[in-house]
Amino acid sequence: MRGFRLTEPLVMLATVLQWLVLSTFTGTVVGAGCTLFLRGLYATEGHAYAAPWWWLALALPLGGLANGLLLHYGYRLRRSTFNDNAIVAVNEQHGKLPFRTMWIKPLASIITLACGGSAGKEGPCSHIGASLAAVVGRSLHLNPEMRKRLLACGVSAGFSSVFGTPIAGAIYGVEMLAIGRIRHDFLFPGIVAGVTAFEVSRYLGVPYPHYAIDFTGQFTEILFLKTVLIGVLCGGVAWLFVELLRQAKLAFGRLKRRYALWPPLVPALGGAVLALLVIVVPTDYLGLSLPVMERAMHGEAMPYLGFLWKALLVAITLGSGFYGGIVTPQFVLGAVAGSAFAHLFGLPPALGAAVGLVAVVASASNAPIAAILMGVELYGANATLYVAGACVAAYLVIGHRSVYPEQQIAFSKSSWIFARADLPVAQEKVRLSYGLLRWLRMRRRSRKTGASE
Repeated sequence: MRGFRLTEPLVMLATVLQWLVLSTFTGTVVGAGCTLFLRGLYATEGHAYAAPWWWLALALPLGGLANGLLLHYGYRLRRSTFNDNAIVAVNEQHGKLPFRTMWIKPLASIITLACGGSAGKEGPCSHIGASLAAVVGRSLHLNPEMRKRLLACGVSAGFSSVFGTPIAGAIYGVEMLAIGRIRHDFLFPGIVAGVTAFEVSRYLGVPYPHYAIDFTGQFTEILFLKTVLIGVLCGGVAWLFVELLRQAKLAFGRLKRRYALWPPLVPALGGAVLALLVIVVPTDYLGLSLPVMERAMHGEAMPYLGFLWKALLVAITLGSGFYGGIVTPQFVLGAVAGSAFAHLFGLPPALGAAVGLVAVVASASNAPIAAILMGVELYGANATLYVAGACVAAYLVIGHRSVYPEQQIAFSKSSWIFARADLPVAQEKVRLSYGLLRWLRMRRRSRKTGASE
């Protein structure tokens, strides 16, 4: 036993050195790969905001058709049966991903955003990160457990590269794997890879925003309570977003089955629906919608229905079969909703937007710790208490829903709700716990007994 106690620190030191080398190398490769993708994306995205309607009426259905063709025929190139979803790869495939089809999702995402589809940019980056990390693990002949950790490193590096918040991005890549559980053995590799990827992307010229939000001054319970209420409302916004996304996928799936539609035609149909919607919906909510988010973060008051328009466009875009990221829309939804609701609590619109941005990420992605750290990295240490209250409140309000159907439920968010562990959100049917049901039955019996007397 004494020999083990003397040897253990040396083993752990070797572990730190091992992951320092592996994570740094992986972060460098992922940062370079994500930078290449982001440069192509920024060169093509943003033209839809000022485009005439006739251009959108052509581009959106054609972009949908191109997405459908690419996804339908591109995946025939893979030789394995592995799913290319990073969450599934970590939780079920021991860190293995198909490499031959790595380029499909980034290219599809560029097409989606170039034609005006409403989606995000971080999904392809996390996919690039996971795929490159899987290649590194396979090339080095690592064991399954190490490949899982390395793949999680790649996901963290991809998010850090695109978010511009290296610590939050790294934690997000770990926290998104399951509701209520963080693999602490993933943290050190993820943080090293995330910081490395961020520095590489910044060195290569990827721009990152900085927001000067005034959280200075002495802490007050009233302001804390107001930000918690903003978080509650943003949790409701995230709930609506997740439900719209789920219903859109179900609706387009039913259309496909009922009319035996050729798969590439389904996103083309979605593009036609988007073209009709933008007759009444502002084109600012197409694409990444970063100009709208920037205006909200700089204090411009947003319309009450702005978040609904964005949520609807994203749901139709992704639900019909376009490919794109799912986190940037959460940023936009949170900033727009927080700005719109801020005056209800006597808060400046910019402060409401800042809190709303991270609160929607905390709830829709079930990643409250990453969202809190994101708020600290974006707004400074003075924001910590305020964004923490809002993020945790929003995380609880949305319940056991997620923008990631593959995300597993590790622990229930409430003692009043029962959920089996380690099942994906899309498969688990949460229900009221037995203890709560028994209490409700007793209450009903006591009321009936009192009424009869």
